[in-house]
Amino acid sequence: MESSFVTDSQDILAKDTSVVPEFWQEKYKNEASKNWDKFYNRNTTNFFKDRHWTDREFEELRPGYVFSESRPVLLEIGCGVGNFIWPILERNKDIHVYACDFSTRAVNFVKVNENYTEDRCKAFVCDITQDRLADTIPPHSVDIVSAIYVLSALPPEKQAAAVSNIVEILKPGGRILLRDYGIYDLAQLRFKSGHKLENNLYVRQDGTLSYYFSTERLRELFVQHGGLVELENDYVFKKLVNAKMGIDSVRVFAQAKFQVPTDAGSIEAAATTSS
Repeated sequence: MESSFVTDSQDILAKDTSVVPEFWQEKYKNEASKNWDKFYNRNTTNFFKDRHWTDREFEELRPGYVFSESRPVLLEIGCGVGNFIWPILERNKDIHVYACDFSTRAVNFVKVNENYTEDRCKAFVCDITQDRLADTIPPHSVDIVSAIYVLSALPPEKQAAAVSNIVEILKPGGRILLRDYGIYDLAQLRFKSGHKLENNLYVRQDGTLSYYFSTERLRELFVQHGGLVELENDYVFKKLVNAKMGIDSVRVFAQAKFQVPTDAGSIEAAATTSS
């Protein structure tokens, strides 16, 4: 990031010295799935657009990308109502997709979609911070895990547990593809006083959480804790221009790829590190 952008952003964030009271912090964290259920009750399937851009950013999601001789298997964590998985299933006729979310209502929307068939997709409710993925998915069986704007919904003290959970079901050489909100994103800078729980963690008006990642935090979670190999880990900047008002602003996203080691010794070490 440019030093002037970082300095300006830090100056804005430094002005907000208030934090949400501890009682409400715990309430928001403990009721995360409940608040997302309410979100999907209000917005049903109409809030997010289908994510047709994902295969432009991640070549692993393009048809014909070879992971193994067998049918490729993908897990989408935080699947919501399926905006990521429907384009993937349409483009990749031979892929099998697992899809989970901690919102029961969201998973039900996936299951009633006309594109949902259990021979190609299995959707299930799961809180990845505490429910073991391997109870539903065989250990070391998944080629790709997609984490698109999902880890930011978790408080930082629960993120490491989620990473350990994911590592258990990935194959040797399997990859995590991640895109999420980056530190100093426009949305972070726009939070008014009274929404900050701690550094880089905020609560939205509807009670859902939003954490803003640095590349260092992602490296800490997936490499130092998870024992994975870092393939990519950087920021994506999207400049927004309001010509009428003469205002330029910047969206910041963190985008990364991490891979399970392919040799037996490193895999065993990774499992030990993340447990």
